[in-house]
Amino acid sequence: MRPIGLGLLLGATTLLAGETNVMKRGTLENARIQFQVRKKGHVAFIGGSITEMDGYRPMVCEMLRERFPDCQFAFTAAGIASTCSTTGAFRLQDDVLSKGPLDLFFVEFAVNDDQDAHHTREECIRGMEGLVRHVRRHNPRAEIVITYFVNEHMMAQYRKKEVPLPIAAHEEVAEFYRIPAIHLAREVTARIDAGEFDWKKFGGVHPAPFGNRIAADLIGQLFDACWGGELPASAAMKDYTLPPQPLDAANYEFGRFLPLSEAKTSPQWKIHIPEWGKLPGSKRDRFAKIEMLEATEPGASFTCEFTGTAIGAYIVAGPDAGRVEVRLDGGAPKTVDLYHGFSAGLHYPRTVMFGDALTPGRHTLELRLLAEKNPASKGTAMRAMQLVVNGE
Repeated sequence: MRPIGLGLLLGATTLLAGETNVMKRGTLENARIQFQVRKKGHVAFIGGSITEMDGYRPMVCEMLRERFPDCQFAFTAAGIASTCSTTGAFRLQDDVLSKGPLDLFFVEFAVNDDQDAHHTREECIRGMEGLVRHVRRHNPRAEIVITYFVNEHMMAQYRKKEVPLPIAAHEEVAEFYRIPAIHLAREVTARIDAGEFDWKKFGGVHPAPFGNRIAADLIGQLFDACWGGELPASAAMKDYTLPPQPLDAANYEFGRFLPLSEAKTSPQWKIHIPEWGKLPGSKRDRFAKIEMLEATEPGASFTCEFTGTAIGAYIVAGPDAGRVEVRLDGGAPKTVDLYHGFSAGLHYPRTVMFGDALTPGRHTLELRLLAEKNPASKGTAMRAMQLVVNGE
């Protein structure tokens, strides 16, 4: 295991002397007391397919069991392939916090915010900061760890001495809230450039066991740095106080699902399980039995009243995904394209925002399917698994 704090000057990837790819920031002591003294803990993982797969997540779970053999752990696996930090912020309540008090939370969205969502800095911060603030409101003693996984685009940026946009944005959040971060992307780039292994051996975007072990070992280094000595007899849990002014006041800390029944629809809409056998494109099993709000004909419309600062929809966007026109509070219309670059052969899960950074309070969304569509699309459909809103 490589020592924490090792400065790297390897190949074209340069790290300053003393720089580490394990950013400690704090002690994770609340989690240690919960696991070691109270002997009961809830550990959750949220992210995309890297978290959903049999990879670093079960390795970290095993490490925790070995460190705290007397602890009764509950582990929540909340990875969903293709999803980004925006979707994560809105599904956090249902997929993680509803499972019980949360003690240690692992977050992984850098790759999906980069290659799937193509997020701006603002979008990266709104999702990640929303996750952090929501978790800490749910349990002010919860510990959080962010891990930055890697793709080839990110490695190319590091080699040009640039920090990939999602990592830079997520790191702004981590630094602001003093959250430990694992710079796996930087570590892997440096070690590949040093000739220790290649991208194929690492396993690519979805790492092989070899690559996932590197990620787990870096997290293990964080555990060593935080939990290496004896727990002081005087150790006591401490609340994390949220800064009253967030990085972005429009972050999704109050993100939640809004029932589909809140939409007042025209007759063309149905809330049902789509007839997947009749639709082009593949689907993922986790979505096959979910009721969705579906319409396929131009002109289908609905209105929805909500309280909050943002509204959107968590959808599957397949080969026939259309475009919608939206109006908020009777204002100017805006066109939102539901089709995604990966929609051609897959009903792709994504969250699209219809209104954002709104004045807090009561609002009305009007939505209508358009006849005009993306040139690559074969239809004008919308299939929403959930409506999403940022509001208490």
